[in-house]
Amino acid sequence: MTFIDVDTLGNLRPISKVVFSLGSNVGDSLEILQAAVTQLATTPDVIPVDVSSVYLTDPISEIEQPDFYNLVLICETTLEPVTLLERAFAIEEAFGRRRDVPNGPRTLDIDLIMVGKRERVSDELVLPHPRAHERGFVLVPWLEADPLGELPGKGKVADLVKDVDVSGVHLTDEVIELP
Repeated sequence: MTFIDVDTLGNLRPISKVVFSLGSNVGDSLEILQAAVTQLATTPDVIPVDVSSVYLTDPISEIEQPDFYNLVLICETTLEPVTLLERAFAIEEAFGRRRDVPNGPRTLDIDLIMVGKRERVSDELVLPHPRAHERGFVLVPWLEADPLGELPGKGKVADLVKDVDVSGVHLTDEVIELP
């Protein structure tokens, strides 16, 4: 659903649903995830809607590494996708994210899964996320946080999760709070 916001100059701006997927498997992952959710949710023009439970998930890499803690954050915003991506990268960098080993261990990974129904393909950003429909660690927490969620071009999250191996996605008792 799209709502309209009016900026300080009286211009109408669309409000889009945003889905972020967050993960960590290096350092104090739960503390890092809590801080990252807080930073995303307190970004100007970002309104947090819900955050999923925390899931412990098997890495999808052949590289030996610890399991990941994953969650999904649902927000609404009037910000452009590139602005959201830049914000996510800045938060990752603040927590020491390194990109030297593809699919390797990381202190923090923030993926921008979707921004409304926008489609975008560029060197810096593909929307919706091109592999979200294949990833149990995205779909399971997303379904929990947004049972009516839909991935543009792919379908309802409730249907997508049925076609994915979720055996490596385990609910934890850990809780991440919205600010």
